[in-house]
Amino acid sequence: MSAAPSFIPTLSVALGGAMGAAARYQLGRGMTRWLGPEMVSVFPWATLAANAAGSLLMGILAGYLARHGAGGDQARLLLGVGLLGGFTTFSAFSLECVLLIERGQLGLAVLYAVLSVALGISALFFGLTMMRVAG
Repeated sequence: MSAAPSFIPTLSVALGGAMGAAARYQLGRGMTRWLGPEMVSVFPWATLAANAAGSLLMGILAGYLARHGAGGDQARLLLGVGLLGGFTTFSAFSLECVLLIERGQLGLAVLYAVLSVALGISALFFGLTMMRVAG
């Protein structure tokens, strides 16, 4: 077995991941311009938005791939693992939650954690439902 076939999926994930990371960075910049530096330093709005939007898009992608299947593995790698993996930010979420706790803002940390999980799961469910109903 040659190394070439296994390189294509890796390249797809890397390309998608780069695009997702760039989109996440631009979302953070946009949120800072929109809300102002003071507001985004108090609460991690951009990370919350990325997690909710990324979860919604993952639900739509999963629903689409479940319905249509053809070419699904390549799309899953490029868009699901790569793009949305690079865009969603649960590692940043964890860091920001700990930073809120370390700053003595336990209430904000709990609120942030609950909102992130609830919005993420709800958005993914909504995306799946949209794709199941759209048939």
